[in-house]
Amino acid sequence: MTTTATPPKDTAPSVASQTPTNVNVSTAPARGASIWTATRVIALVFTVVEVLLLVRFTIKLLGANADQPLVSAIYGITEPLVAPFRGMFAQPAGTPVVEIATLLSIVFFVLVGALIVAIVRAVTGRRGESNP
Repeated sequence: MTTTATPPKDTAPSVASQTPTNVNVSTAPARGASIWTATRVIALVFTVVEVLLLVRFTIKLLGANADQPLVSAIYGITEPLVAPFRGMFAQPAGTPVVEIATLLSIVFFVLVGALIVAIVRAVTGRRGESNP
């Protein structure tokens, strides 16, 4: 009588199948990431412009020395932004304390920045929500 030995059945699952995996991998880039980045860059650029204009307004209001290099640099950088608004309203005679042209340019650039961000979001169909 010959008996053939059969190999024992492996009843335990392999180690690889016992290890749980919790990996969420997406091969596609986030849909709204580029729109989010574009609107943030636009907002950053306009914020820098607005801060420079506010600094100009403040140093002009406080009567800073225009011959000082930092003050002269700020005036030089912001002059092209303020020039289109110069002469819209009459300034009182004497040294201007409140520069109305700078205030108008600040309001203008806030509105233009908001308009550009709104147009980008409207064209792309995104409304500020971001995909993490």
